[in-house]
This record gives sequence, structure tokens and C-alpha cells, in this order.
Amino acid sequence: MNAKRGMVYLVGAGPGDPGLITVKGWACLHRAEVVIYDYLANESLLEAAPSQAERIYVGKKAGAHAMSQEEISRLVVEKGRSAVVVRLKGGDPFIFGRGGEEALALTEAGIPFEVVPGVTSAIAVPAYAGIPLTHRDLTSSVAFVTGHEMPGKETSAIHWDRLATAVGTLVFLMGVRNLEHITSQLMTCGRAPETPVAVIRWGTTPEQETVTGTLATIAQIAAGISPPAIIVVGEVAALRPKLNWFEGRPLFGKTILVTRTREQASEFRALLEERGARCLEFPTIEVVPPLSWEPLDRALKSIDRYHWVIFTSVNGVRFVFQRLEALGEDVRSLHGIRLGAIGPKTAAALEERGLRLDLLPSEYRAEAVIDALGEAEIRGRRFLLPRAAKAREVLPEKLVEMGGEVEVVTAYETVRPSEKAKEVRRLLREGAIHCITFTSSSTVENFIAMVGDDHLPSLLGKAIVACIGPITAETARKHGLTVEIIPDEYTIEALTAALVAHFQNP
Repeated sequence: MNAKRGMVYLVGAGPGDPGLITVKGWACLHRAEVVIYDYLANESLLEAAPSQAERIYVGKKAGAHAMSQEEISRLVVEKGRSAVVVRLKGGDPFIFGRGGEEALALTEAGIPFEVVPGVTSAIAVPAYAGIPLTHRDLTSSVAFVTGHEMPGKETSAIHWDRLATAVGTLVFLMGVRNLEHITSQLMTCGRAPETPVAVIRWGTTPEQETVTGTLATIAQIAAGISPPAIIVVGEVAALRPKLNWFEGRPLFGKTILVTRTREQASEFRALLEERGARCLEFPTIEVVPPLSWEPLDRALKSIDRYHWVIFTSVNGVRFVFQRLEALGEDVRSLHGIRLGAIGPKTAAALEERGLRLDLLPSEYRAEAVIDALGEAEIRGRRFLLPRAAKAREVLPEKLVEMGGEVEVVTAYETVRPSEKAKEVRRLLREGAIHCITFTSSSTVENFIAMVGDDHLPSLLGKAIVACIGPITAETARKHGLTVEIIPDEYTIEALTAALVAHFQNP
């Protein structure tokens, strides 16, 4: 029996923004058995790999190398003999990424490989800083140069006398520590001291920082900038004030804590990141099946007993239909039963399954359901409420008060994850979080339980609190929190708009 033969994909991860990985690179990650990744490869990309895939960090940054290049090459060869390996490298593997060395090592070992080019930081980072590397009126040439040569090196591989004036735009990678040497060489070899220069740190990420000056002044202006950074020299750098689209977004520079469940956070996070925010996911709720399916299954088996089924969350919809499928049933089981939903997302989850709603109150809370139904529709009717194990009792209590028969069944439970609490406390103490968002009372309760309520207002410091609606805000206030943002409409879209308005008009 032949041993399994491996395959290595040298994949460019792009410059930092995970959205800039190529479609082919993403596909390679999906089938990886081993991922060997760098310091500059965005770690969120690792989520694309199968959960059972081995993940190995081999990052190299100034003064802190996890492995030498020789060790990395040996590791890629070793793993590539019998596994599907993705060697995930920041930027493009063949532009100052030492991908050529790793490819040669694979060739010598007889291991098949493919190169999947990435969006190089040399192009993407200036673009995110509002700097086009070429412009018809300014320059038609560009060069990528390593800035990593040491000033004391006896023989430079860079021909400064030719480079200084022969190319319109110069992009130096890994050169910020040698900035003074680079600018001095260019001016000595004939480049005008007033030539515009930009230094961009952590380009394409929410931490992007850009400083500008001239060849004569930039070394002093950028003295506090540390790696990773890119240097752009040329007249095109002067276009930044007019073309600075990325850093001009309304939430740029703001770090926002998202406390939704891991499954629900992605949509909210995408809305915030589109507007420039840096998002930290701190799920204070994890949705899990109930301890027993028996109560829900029993209700679903006799579903035709009920006049109404009212759903209060997307999770309730999801688990009810999972159980219907498990019981050999489908959407037809709800024929003739009136359906209600609290909130547009819950309504959308039902409509996606081909169901027409009989009740969607304009205000997304339990009290509005009572007002919308009216006593005539409630008295003598039987209601099924599939929901979380712990939830507000307002709706079932009011329905009973008005003559309805109510059965509340547990469709799912919410529990507290234990991750990241220590890190979040540290970031709050350091003032690194600008806003904490809560989308339900349980996210408030769990956040406080996870982070601790000792001197909580002082721990939050200048971080503002944003709540999706008045019920959530009331819970936050009960715990001594000052709520500064509540949108008029209780949706994540409205909450995002309220955050933008707050930070644009502080």
C-alpha cells in the first residue's frame, strides 16, 4: 500500500485585511490539513481551514523569531511529504516573502507545490492610504525595494545612484528602522529633498497609521513609527489628502466590543467594519441545545392543538425547524396555525422558509405583541412560545392575564463562554476600547458576570455603552452603567447608524 503523497500550496495571505485574500487562496485553506502561517498573515484566515487541521505559527518579527528561515523550510518539507499543507505568507510569497527559498527546498525534496499569488502590501497599503503608485500626470514608473539592508553593510545590493532619480515612485518594504539611511542615500544621489514621502504602519487594517513629510523631514516626523511599515517616496504621495478614503471612514480608529453570540456577531461586525471600526468579538452568550428535547418534541408532535406560535428570536426558529426535521416533519406541519414574530430578523427567518406572518408588531418587544393582538384575539386561544430557557416572562404572563392558554417550551439555552475575559479587562483598563455594545439583557448580565462587577463603571473608563433597545438599556442601568446610545429602531442596522452618528458628532 502506497503512503499518502503530500502537496504544498504557497499562499499569499494579502497585506492584512482578510478580505484581500484571493479566491484560490481561500479555497486552498478550506482543504488544508496543515496551515503554517506567518506573523503578518491575518489570524482570522485560519478559521477557513477545517477545525481538525493542524495550525503552526512560524512568525518572524523584529527581535522575535519563532523559527529561523532554514527551520521553516525544513518544516514545510517535513509536513509536505504526507499532508496537504498551506504555507500562509503575508502579502505575496514571491515579493520579499522568501517564498522562492521555500519553493526551492520543496523542489529539492521532490514535493509537489503550487504558488498562489497574494495581493502584495507594496500595492495594497499605499492604496489604503490614498496613494496611487502611478498617475498619468505624475509618474509612469514604480519600483519595489527592500529597506532591510543594514546601514553598515560594506556592499549594498541597491544601486542608489541609479535608483534615486530613474524611477518615479519608490516603495520600500521593511525599511522603517533604516528610514534615515534611506532618505539620506536618495538625497545624496540626486533626489530632491522636497520630494513627498509617506510612511504607513499596519496598512489595510483598522490599526493603520500614516504620517507624511518630505525626504528632508520624514525621518524626524516618523521617528515613533515601528514595524511593520511601508515607505512611499514620490510625487504621488502628495495625493493622499484628496484620496484618503480608508482612514476617513466614520468609525475608523474606534475599537468596538461586540458581545453577541459567535453565530450572530458576524453580521454586526461586518456592518461596523465597513464603516472603519476595529471589532473585538467577546461573545457573552453561547447558544446550545436544551438539556432535553422532550418538551419541544411533545409540543411539535401535537402542533395542531395551537392557534398561535409566536417566535421571539432567530434561534427559536432555527431549533424548532431542526426538531421538525428530526421528527420527520416539515413546514407543512404549521398549516392553519397563525404565526407571530418579534423583530424583523425573526420574521425574515420564517419568511425564508416560505411562511407568511400573521403578526409582526412595529415595536420589537413582548408588550407590543399584546397590543397588536388585542383581547378579542387572545381570549380562549392556545399559544405556543418556543424560546430560550431563561427569558422575560412579560409575554406569557400578559397572554394568560387576558384569557389565553400558553405553553412555554425550551427550544434552546444560553450559556456563558469563558474565553477572553482577562484580555477584555486588560483592554478596558488600558482605555483601548471605545464602545461596548449590548444586543439583549442576557448579554449585559453575562458580560458583567464574566468581567466582574467590582468597580465596573471605573473599569469601563471612557468606553461608552450602546444598547439595542430600552429593555437592554434598563438592564445595563440596573448594574450602574451609563447608556449613551439607544437607536430608535431596535435592529443592528439602526444600532450601527447610531454609533456612526455618535462618533461623528461627539
